[in-house]
Amino acid sequence: MRRSEFLRAVEDEFGARSVALMTDLVLGAVGNRTASEALEAGVPPRDIWLALCDENDVPPARRYGVGRLEPRRS
Repeated sequence: MRRSEFLRAVEDEFGARSVALMTDLVLGAVGNRTASEALEAGVPPRDIWLALCDENDVPPARRYGVGRLEPRRS
């Protein structure tokens, strides 16, 4: 998962709450950091995404493949 895919996934899943979750919610799974701090520290976006999903009870069906743009068709 790329950083851009991660940010898109957070926005798509959490909407208006995404900014607060990124900056206020401390995630034990990524070293007791917020998602923003974890990104800055070099934690892989996929690990942060999964930690956010676990903490917010996001169903497994909405965790994988999110944030990816559909392939362009010619």
